[in-house]
Amino acid sequence: MSKQIQQLDRVIIRFAGDSGDGMQLAGDRFTQETATFGNDLSTLPNFPAEIRAPAGTLPGVSSFQLHFADHDILTPGDEPDVLVAMNPAALKANIKDLPRGADIIANTDEFTKRNLTKVGYESNPLEDGTLDGYQLHAIPITSVTVKALEGFQITKKDAERAKNMFSLGMLCWLYNRPAEGTLRFLESKFASKPEIMKANTAAFQAGWNYGETTEEFSVQYEIKPAALPPGTYRNITGNIALANGLVTASSLTGLPLFLGSYPITPASDILHELSKHKRFGVRTFQAEDEIAGVGAALGAAFGGALGVTTTSGPGMCLKAETIGLAVAVELPLVVCDIQRAGPSTGMPTKTEQADLLMALYGRNGESPAVVLAPATPGDCFATAIEAARLAVKYRTPVIILSDSYLANGSEPWRVPDVSELPDLSGEFDFAAPNGDAGEFEPFRRDPRTLARPWAIPGTKGLEHRIGGIEKADGSGAISYDPDNHDRMVRLRQAKIDGIAADIAPLEVEDPGGDARLLVLGWGSTFGSIGAAVRRVRLAGRPVAQAHLRHLSPFPANLGEVLKRYDKVLVPEINLGHLALILRGRYLVDVISYNRVRGLPFRAAELAGVILDVIAHD
Repeated sequence: MSKQIQQLDRVIIRFAGDSGDGMQLAGDRFTQETATFGNDLSTLPNFPAEIRAPAGTLPGVSSFQLHFADHDILTPGDEPDVLVAMNPAALKANIKDLPRGADIIANTDEFTKRNLTKVGYESNPLEDGTLDGYQLHAIPITSVTVKALEGFQITKKDAERAKNMFSLGMLCWLYNRPAEGTLRFLESKFASKPEIMKANTAAFQAGWNYGETTEEFSVQYEIKPAALPPGTYRNITGNIALANGLVTASSLTGLPLFLGSYPITPASDILHELSKHKRFGVRTFQAEDEIAGVGAALGAAFGGALGVTTTSGPGMCLKAETIGLAVAVELPLVVCDIQRAGPSTGMPTKTEQADLLMALYGRNGESPAVVLAPATPGDCFATAIEAARLAVKYRTPVIILSDSYLANGSEPWRVPDVSELPDLSGEFDFAAPNGDAGEFEPFRRDPRTLARPWAIPGTKGLEHRIGGIEKADGSGAISYDPDNHDRMVRLRQAKIDGIAADIAPLEVEDPGGDARLLVLGWGSTFGSIGAAVRRVRLAGRPVAQAHLRHLSPFPANLGEVLKRYDKVLVPEINLGHLALILRGRYLVDVISYNRVRGLPFRAAELAGVILDVIAHD
């Protein structure tokens, strides 16, 4: 059947269903094919907060949103153009996000009286006119899939499970996505179960054929590849980019990488990924708890390795004492905090930016550390390298504040050429024995960096005390002298403050140079703020934008930038952490905008806030 092909510049698709419906897998495969095709893209996986939420209920809904386009985009999108709803719960949980006129592809087989009652539908929304304002495609996805797989030696349950592949095939046809990658994926994933592999392949092809032959879809859509800068690209998530950045940092410094980690959502993928790279000298240790993980990482740093630990907010609480020990003994340590919604267990699969104050001040005593925050999934790679550079050069803990949105979200990432990477081998030297020059002084500082010597244990002539009790400046002997303690506290702080001269100044995007409002963000709000600023500029209103990667210390020119603008707006997915610090340090009355919903900001929402601030100038 010949069908009309309609050109689009962008599409937002959301797959939604129960956790067992395979929506994350379908979304991930659609993303991989879209990346292969060459579109720019951004994704938002959204998992249930409960491990085993009851099937067919609202808490059990899992979704995957993908925004892809023929041009540069910054977010997964605000409102889906297409919703694939595998059951009533998926429809009810997501319908509020759909604009009128959006397409709804609903699996009619699951809209039974029992499933409708579970989520509070008194009648079937597919039949009672509730969805008249949408383009409804009511398709018996489960039964059509089972029918297509009748000839295979598999159970009915396994046949039903393949409905996600049927849906994927149908969407791949509808939007002209390649199929070869998914077919290869199925061959690999089910290599040990050939009948399951053949059945899933057949389900995918049945979905493709259904789209092509049915009268349900009269139009096929085409979104051309985006004009991206030249280079080799791969689709990457934030956690994988962070892991690859750490491996690269190990190579650039010449230091073996050691990861001490305890599994925790949403950081566990970093442990899983790094465990695959033993050929690069990476050693991974799955500890019995969070304290053991960071203790092992600090021990590895004491032994001359690039010590790393990964966690999320609850684990940061447990690691605080050992991070403080790293501050006291002045050893390099990289701590990756993949933030999630709290407090306590909170919502483990939802995103938040509420660990900033803990990263800065959540240790006893004066415990200054470096704090960095990546802006995008791909930026996690560069941030990991920067964290390693600062940690080894200044002998300090460096905390990376990523979050669930970056960790699980993906985007096309240009693989850097090796020649573009910094040479970190000259950023540090291990201490050498003094010979006849006298006793080793473990706290004799480099006057340029204020870093102490990095002594490898067991080296003759470099014996020194280690531990959390205060040391005497220079000699490293245990000291309870008040003046010495005051001096050591100030030296450790001065070392961190001095890093401001070793980082790039804050860049401000102000095209016309006449903006009176600056929108300042940090971390994963980068895309939402950027997309909102674009909308405001298209509306003809001038606005400046800047984004912080270095949060401790701040860029040296931050104070000057803040005073350049009449108003400063700081959107955060917390209750105003950065805003609080800016007010106190720079005496600037910043405007704080905060939402803590476990989801990233919507661009339209932020654009409205920006326009409102400008209007009240």
